[in-house]
Amino acid sequence: MEESASMEIQLAIASINNEDQYTRKEAAILGKKEKKNDELVIEIREIVGRLDIQSSTRCRIYRVPHYLRKWNEEAYTPQVISIGPFHHKNKRLKAMEELKERYFSSFVKRTKINLDDLVGKIREMEKRIRGCYDETIDLSSDRFVKMILVDASFILELLERSSKGLTSDDPMAVEPRATAIMLDLLLLENQLPFFVIKKLHHLAFPSLSNALLQHTLIYFGKYICNQFIQRNPDVKIKHFTDLLRTFMLPPPVVRPESVIEQSQHTKLLYSATQLREAGVKFKVVESECRFDINFEKGVLKIPSLELMAWTEVVTRNIMALEQTHYIKDTYFTDYLILMDSLINTREDVDLLCKKKILVNYLGDNNAAMSMINNLNNGITWITTRKDYIDLYKKLNSFYEIPWHKWKATLRRQYFSTPWRAASTVAAIILLVLTFIQTICSIIK
Repeated sequence: MEESASMEIQLAIASINNEDQYTRKEAAILGKKEKKNDELVIEIREIVGRLDIQSSTRCRIYRVPHYLRKWNEEAYTPQVISIGPFHHKNKRLKAMEELKERYFSSFVKRTKINLDDLVGKIREMEKRIRGCYDETIDLSSDRFVKMILVDASFILELLERSSKGLTSDDPMAVEPRATAIMLDLLLLENQLPFFVIKKLHHLAFPSLSNALLQHTLIYFGKYICNQFIQRNPDVKIKHFTDLLRTFMLPPPVVRPESVIEQSQHTKLLYSATQLREAGVKFKVVESECRFDINFEKGVLKIPSLELMAWTEVVTRNIMALEQTHYIKDTYFTDYLILMDSLINTREDVDLLCKKKILVNYLGDNNAAMSMINNLNNGITWITTRKDYIDLYKKLNSFYEIPWHKWKATLRRQYFSTPWRAASTVAAIILLVLTFIQTICSIIK
């Protein structure tokens, strides 16, 4: 009996120990789950917190979509200097951070602004600034405010110095870095909201509110259509890329209407040399806007387009801006689509250069052809300028008139080269002589 009781006690103790062990294991598992849940809750709370930053409807700064970027990565990537958060962590651009800080220091000393006021102004706008960027910026509040403050002050100091003329000992006067920085400041991904620069300028120069736009236009002068500056006195600028587009286009009140076509987009079906073969004459014209292209009485009138080393960078970033922000207002893109339609071969470029419609500083007409043909890769368009649709229809109809079409075929097949033309003329002469000889033989 005693042995039986002892056995029962041992079994009970073992059972209790097993239950305790199980309970400890279960508690450990529950503890781990609770810890994981706590971590997950913290992570989700951060997401919820980020959602408090409302996207700005007045200013949007976008990453260039991959379907555009892949065709020319460098055209969208700053080569020398980073502005704003998108390329802030790029190690290759860190060398210019010291120069930006020197310009910031110069700006503060020259304007004698209280640093607390500067920091306070950016801190006050922080949520609004973050909302301008098309992705969440993974920087703490302090780092974000410092970055925006240094970058905006650098830009203001640069514009101020440039308006007075950079001295030879100024690091920003050294080429080719000076031009590279100017181009970097126009890249879509390398922007600050213009209202930030404007607010700091007003804080530093409260009595010179109109000077900022003037200094900006002086700095970017060679990229801007001067005729439109006076006609846009109250223009609202989102950032520098937007400024560039704004002053390349005519004011909104005089822009041609853009329309959404229900059917397939009307396209120009024939290149410059094909149109010339059909009898179209090309003429370069002076115009305050390079996008004003007209076809009248068999003459296609096109303003001159200069192709420089920087043309592709500027063009691609304006087109990327239209693809992300002005998708129903793609005037710049419409123009490049038209030029792309005119240029299919080296001979098309040769023709347009001969007529001075293209002024090619790239040195090689093949390079010009390749650049223009590649600009529209990946482009999507919803609307098209109504005057361009009418232009396409006129040119297509002109070419397809039977006589014009036959004339184009004749020129292409029998007169496309000097040797072919000489052979054709010789064959015609031989045919005429043979015909005359036949007639003479019959008469005799």
